[in-house]
Amino acid sequence: MSNHSKREFTLEPENIERLANLAGPFDAHLRQIELRLGVEIANRGHVFRVTGPDKAVKATEKLLHALYEEADSETFDNEAIHLRLNQANVDHLAAGGFEPQEVSIKVKRGTVRGRGHNQASYLHAIATHDINFGIGPAGTGKTFLAVASAVEALNEARVQRLVLVRPAVEAGEKLGFLPGDLSQKVDPYLRPLYDALYEMLGVEKVVKLLEKNVIEIAPLAYMRGRTLNDAFVILDEAQNTSIEQMKMFLTRIGYGSTAVVTGDMTQIDLPKHQKSGLKDALEVLNGVNGISFTFFGSRDVVRHPLVARIVQAYDARDSKDAETGPA
Repeated sequence: MSNHSKREFTLEPENIERLANLAGPFDAHLRQIELRLGVEIANRGHVFRVTGPDKAVKATEKLLHALYEEADSETFDNEAIHLRLNQANVDHLAAGGFEPQEVSIKVKRGTVRGRGHNQASYLHAIATHDINFGIGPAGTGKTFLAVASAVEALNEARVQRLVLVRPAVEAGEKLGFLPGDLSQKVDPYLRPLYDALYEMLGVEKVVKLLEKNVIEIAPLAYMRGRTLNDAFVILDEAQNTSIEQMKMFLTRIGYGSTAVVTGDMTQIDLPKHQKSGLKDALEVLNGVNGISFTFFGSRDVVRHPLVARIVQAYDARDSKDAETGPA
């Protein structure tokens, strides 16, 4: 792990407007840099102090000087800072083994933080990557934390809309036999997303945002042919996508958008001969720059303690079957 250091420097010439442009509203741009580089930035006026791993601290100082100079002639937004971070090629510093900055999310119910290392890493990844995969068993917070991140992005106007998507695959129940029209038939598959939204925003606000189409909840099939700009897109239950559907979904992502793909590889409801699009994506996209993968295990389960033990029991049985063949 890198040695930690602290550097203090002054951005010159002093100019309040340039400083405000660099820092962003409520220091949002500085927070963005902190998260991406794994440092802490404090300032009193034009005097800055950066703390963190040596290489990251030096890179941050260099970046802040460059941004301050540019702030004289260009107005920054989150997208512009994101582009400057990409151009500065800082992602190799993020692989240096530092402890990620804690991401805390403010929603109606209070503040949401990651419980344990994997959840904290997941929230950090969502804050710093455009496409994110969260893979693991039920009860690990994959969907809940993704929805919390989406709600915060909407509240802070970092995105214009939320698009929550699920494949309508029947887990033993036939859609045709469910009562009602298409939206009512699909509704049970989307219920977990509604529940998370209600908890974050309250029922009344969710209903208003759905009416205004600021929040859209849709089956995956409705995504074909669309490009989603300035949106936070969540694909839930992604283990039930086909390879073609997964590719289609990932290529919908437009400029200024964040996508989170969640799924549980042990809960695939596709026909036996069909390969999961999620499994295929893990193989194809592993190592692609700008895409994050967070893997959860039974120890990350935050529901009733029995849920973790149930997951472990099934994992043990599946491991035994893989070695000896099913009974």
